[in-house]
Amino acid sequence: MGKDSKPKDGGKGKGKQAAGGADDSKGKGKGGKSADGLGTCTYVKARHILCEKQGKINEAYKKLQDGWLSNGDKVPQAEFSKIAAEYSECPSGKKGGDLGWFPRGKMAGPFQEVSFNTPVGVTSAPFKSTYAFNFLLLKLLHQQVFGSLVV
Repeated sequence: MGKDSKPKDGGKGKGKQAAGGADDSKGKGKGGKSADGLGTCTYVKARHILCEKQGKINEAYKKLQDGWLSNGDKVPQAEFSKIAAEYSECPSGKKGGDLGWFPRGKMAGPFQEVSFNTPVGVTSAPFKSTYAFNFLLLKLLHQQVFGSLVV
């Protein structure tokens, strides 16, 4: 396994499969399983681009649309990193927008919603977070209930 194979939470990521999961009406959260399989996701690893002005985030997103998204292709991580370094106003932009692993509940409002609802490898549409405008590329998720990584 590579160094990005699991979050640095000290746990082994092993557990028993939850039975049912019907206690959550939306099918999300630990033990619940949504149609896209993200229901048991407890950690995600993501890259993002943050801009204070909506025009700037739209310009960055258009570069990705013109190169990949309009064709239905996934944005290569290296290309996302270049755009993040060029456009992002977050300190993570210097690292290609890499936010590392973070658990459910760590990020605020809309950012958490998009992080845990964007399929792996997909670039989200621009959205307004608590602080500015963003879009993100979801790299990996960790399903603690099953102890597996989905890429």
